[in-house]
Amino acid sequence: MERLRAAGCVFAEDEAALLTAHEPDAAAREVLVARRVAGEPLETVLGWVLFGGRRLTVEPGLFVPRRRTELVARLAVERLPQGGTLLDLCCGVGAIAAVVAHERSDATVIAADFDPRAVAVATRNLEPYGATALVSDMDANISVPVDVLTACPPYVPTAEIAFMPAEARDHEPRAALDGGPDGTDLQAAVFAAALRRLTSGGVALVETSASLAERTAQRAAEVGLSPSVVRDDVLGAIVVSARR
Repeated sequence: MERLRAAGCVFAEDEAALLTAHEPDAAAREVLVARRVAGEPLETVLGWVLFGGRRLTVEPGLFVPRRRTELVARLAVERLPQGGTLLDLCCGVGAIAAVVAHERSDATVIAADFDPRAVAVATRNLEPYGATALVSDMDANISVPVDVLTACPPYVPTAEIAFMPAEARDHEPRAALDGGPDGTDLQAAVFAAALRRLTSGGVALVETSASLAERTAQRAAEVGLSPSVVRDDVLGAIVVSARR
């Protein structure tokens, strides 16, 4: 625990307990502690992340789902019509899709990402719930109409990546962080896909930040969607909800 604290782990006691429970063998645990002390995210050291009450597989070198993204999943569960179809773009390890598929067994849930490694992990996370993941650059390989489109695309402005915590900056793919000059390039691509794929009255739910919320909503309006901003102060989360 002292080594974790010295390395700057704010919740060193909790992390030590998790590592001990995960790996009772002292020698094997030492390898995990060394990885964490070196700055690797705790979730990839453990091999799992808790998201929306689900324990999901994560692997080194992939984006780790943040708790604030649970707002996207919750809104999707609420707004998906009975028997509807959800498409989760930029899905990473499939966190949003897994929660929706678990909560809404009546729905068809499809997740997509351009990274084959992320899609392979998402496939494992989604299999228990009957959902699917596929490799696709946005909606390029998807032709079905959808009722709800979700996404947590990268939205950190390029110049601000250098100021991110080292465990994100050094251990997660830059492509999963870099949102372009003002942070909204990938958000704009998601809204363009939403215009192509959403049914009439369908909704796109896209995570953003407090500093970008107005610009994200503008990006939705630019393609002809009707945006509003949803906030959850407990999660520290902001989502732009854009209706077709």
